[in-house]
Amino acid sequence: MGNYDANLCTLTVDGRFITGFEDGSFISANKNEESFSVKTSAQGEPIISENNNPLGTIGATLSQTSPSYAYLQALAKSKKEFPIWVNYSGTPSEKAGGTRARIKKVPDKEYGNDAGSRRFEVVVFDYTTD
Repeated sequence: MGNYDANLCTLTVDGRFITGFEDGSFISANKNEESFSVKTSAQGEPIISENNNPLGTIGATLSQTSPSYAYLQALAKSKKEFPIWVNYSGTPSEKAGGTRARIKKVPDKEYGNDAGSRRFEVVVFDYTTD
């Protein structure tokens, strides 16, 4: 078994390192659909259909007081496309993201006794993962 270190995980948006993540699971990355689908013929023969959908989603949960919050909020409002990458430089190293992405919407807001979190959902139009 190896060691995991959250400090080895980085998120870059349009070349800028994002900081100020919320405690817990702070970044997620996934392909939107499965790579293929299978159905069977009337005689039980499998038929495999490749899915060529390149879309993926990256989610980032920031603290309400994150220094990156205003930047991502402005980027969401701008409707600008940008590159986004999640990198984990530990063992095993992993990378996910793409060169064309947009923030779906400004995050929902909640207020309470403690500082809240702000979740950004980013659609990646050319999602890839290593």
